Amino acid sequence: MSGTDELLDAVREAVSGVTRKWDRSYYMDCARRGVAPTEMYDAMAEQGLFALGVPEEVGGAGGGLTATAAVMEEMSRAGTPPMLFSLTSFARQAIIRHGTPQQIKEYVEPTLTARQTFSFAITEPEAGTNSFAMRTLARLQADGSYRLNGQKVFISGADQSTHILVVARTTPAIEVVNKGDGISLFVLPKDTPGVSMAPMNIDWKAPERQYSVWFDDVALPAESLLGQEGKGLRSMFDSLNAERVVIAAWTLGLGFRALEKAVEYARTRTPWGSPIGAYQAVSHPLAKAKAELEAARAMNHRAAQRFDSGEDAGDDANIAKYLASEASYAAIDAAIQTHGGSGFDEDTDIVTLYPMIRILRVAPLNNEMILNYIANHMLGLPRSY
Repeated sequence: MSGTDELLDAVREAVSGVTRKWDRSYYMDCARRGVAPTEMYDAMAEQGLFALGVPEEVGGAGGGLTATAAVMEEMSRAGTPPMLFSLTSFARQAIIRHGTPQQIKEYVEPTLTARQTFSFAITEPEAGTNSFAMRTLARLQADGSYRLNGQKVFISGADQSTHILVVARTTPAIEVVNKGDGISLFVLPKDTPGVSMAPMNIDWKAPERQYSVWFDDVALPAESLLGQEGKGLRSMFDSLNAERVVIAAWTLGLGFRALEKAVEYARTRTPWGSPIGAYQAVSHPLAKAKAELEAARAMNHRAAQRFDSGEDAGDDANIAKYLASEASYAAIDAAIQTHGGSGFDEDTDIVTLYPMIRILRVAPLNNEMILNYIANHMLGLPRSY
């Protein structure tokens, strides 16, 4: 057995120790009541899951993005995708790779036990997927501090996190020659004066909600800047590439869960005497979903390994997110069709998986933009935008 296999087995065992008690029914109860699944996060921390993905030399448990993705897939497969774990795991990658030792100590080490968690603020109302056009601006002050003003939207878990990793401009877009210049990353406590938020009206069957977040003349100390001012593009993509892999693992877990429930139903449902799974009209969509999920999983594993080895994982991470979200969507569609009318009964817990799987084809980057990326960056085709 390889070291990777041993790691993944250990992850599965640790996750099962969490989900045996804090299971899908607990998760959905939190979602209905609109409360954070704090007991689940506490149990994850006790099992050492929040420490995975952080190098051992800074106090973490190691395992890299490979281990992080494994946690996300297994938790999602149990029907309990941990949003704050996901956000924290990829947000802190920028700090680990580009932060000072003091920033790592202050912002990363407390995440190992989930005492601190992160939300990630990049999307804006006008810019949308064109992050280079963001307007949120951090102005350098005479004393070396910054003043932050602007708005972010679709910020998942903003109310439940303790800190926010904010991507902002330190030079307006109209003043830079290269669109990637003038972008900086800042770390700030959620309760910093001048930060306000309001929930968006989105129901995706999860305990966490999306928020509009406003920054009104927020005072940021110089040490809140991550890396060099205006040179945050690499830091941003270190988090975004990790995000793609973690999100792919998330949607894969949900897709496998939907498929497993459909297969069990197809084995036992016998309205004409034999199981409906014997009919190719039922079995072939499920078989196709299985093939596509496994292929996406293999690509996601490769992307994680490349990220962990320090290679440029952007191509693989984007492909993995695309394949995983499309495969999972096909799986939930086949699962609903297999269940027929009962698939729309929330007590069956099939249609309840649909909103989250569907959203992950749009977020954190819509699949059309990923195809644009593949066409432009990998195939060398001209841009249309």
